[in-house]
Amino acid sequence: MTQTDRKANAALAPLIALQLIMLGSLYAGVAPHPPAAIPLFAMGPFLGASVGAAAAAMFLGPGQSTLGRALALLAGAMALVSFGPQKYLDVQFALIWPAVIAAQASVIGLVVTLLAPSRRRVAQPG
Repeated sequence: MTQTDRKANAALAPLIALQLIMLGSLYAGVAPHPPAAIPLFAMGPFLGASVGAAAAAMFLGPGQSTLGRALALLAGAMALVSFGPQKYLDVQFALIWPAVIAAQASVIGLVVTLLAPSRRRVAQPG
């Protein structure tokens, strides 16, 4: 496993955990939980697809293939639907802020890891 894979997997793991917890709270009806549906889709299937994208990226190796990188970035974007900056305006923010901040930090780490230019040093002769 490459260093890029380790860093990306470390960012994907909290996204999986947070989304599984939100899915469980939705199904159990434990507050605070996401709404059952938003105008574009039902949240249960969306959270399942988000977790699936993150897990698939981890199995493929986010730094090993274009598909793995694409799935990892897709998983990050999907997580922002539930945990993005719009949550700062949510009436329940005081209850959900740890998840929002953790998810946003994970997405930032994922994007930086996967999109930052390689910092490999070329050996200098001499």
